[in-house]
Amino acid sequence: MVQIVIETADIRDVSADVVVLKHAQSFYGADAVVAATLTQDPRRTLEISPAPGNFALVDSAHNLASPYVLFVGVSPLSHFEYQEIRAFANRTIEIIARELPATEHLAMTMHGVGYGLDEREAFLSQIAGLWEAASRLPALRKVTIAERNQARARRLQALLESAIRSIRAAKPAAGTRARTESESPPAASLDAGKASRAKPHIFVAMPFAKELEDTYVFGIQGPANAAGFLCERVDMVTFTGDILERIKNRIQTAALVIAELTGANANVYLEVGYAWGLNRPVLLLIRQGEELKFDVKGQRCIIYENIVDLARRLQRDLSDIATT
Repeated sequence: MVQIVIETADIRDVSADVVVLKHAQSFYGADAVVAATLTQDPRRTLEISPAPGNFALVDSAHNLASPYVLFVGVSPLSHFEYQEIRAFANRTIEIIARELPATEHLAMTMHGVGYGLDEREAFLSQIAGLWEAASRLPALRKVTIAERNQARARRLQALLESAIRSIRAAKPAAGTRARTESESPPAASLDAGKASRAKPHIFVAMPFAKELEDTYVFGIQGPANAAGFLCERVDMVTFTGDILERIKNRIQTAALVIAELTGANANVYLEVGYAWGLNRPVLLLIRQGEELKFDVKGQRCIIYENIVDLARRLQRDLSDIATT
């Protein structure tokens, strides 16, 4: 059985046989941090910058706790969604099975949430890809997913445990034997990364600001997931080039647009206007004491006192939407 462990740690400090990262035609987050650690000589940058479909396996030269780093080339972030995350995790195992077949322990980070994908769906897509390919690397015993954010690490651990319980509780199909506790859950039981495009999503228009993170995670994302929606946003700092097209696409296909108007961010108001122009349903939020601007004053708005109040009010509204 392959053990998956969520560890609150910097990926550079995890002692595994190999660290796996992506190169989304640029470096972001932990990928950028590790790349900078390895490329003190700028000439080495090209060596660890594989194109989509390619990879680069390099010696960490004792700059990391792990001896090897595998960079897997993937599409740019604007096209790196749930199905690509699942395929990335799957392909990672295939490459390691060929290049480092004695690998018992690999380490990686979570992908997707840093630029706005639904946390639950992105994580389960990655887990499903690992489970799906694990049998191709017989020596593999452990996968560590390093997450520096302690609160997120706890959420990922809860998601992992819930997924395992749900899969093992499912009745085996007719003609098959029941699984034992020592066997890995079958990836086929997880549709994350396969059916993700067919799932309804909510687009959240709000700044990627530290002071609003709990509002998003607990006040918006939690109720959205509970009502059966994927919950997405777009980080304007992370995305480059076609960010406007990304925002427009996610609004055009959203079952609902939620706009957090606290702080009167101009981009949020712009996204609300675009959604209205497309006749997409929009739900406005604002913290009590803040002033609504421009033409939204006459629109229905959830005015909330705190995050708990927001979650309660939003859960009620989303439950009504989900059943209509």
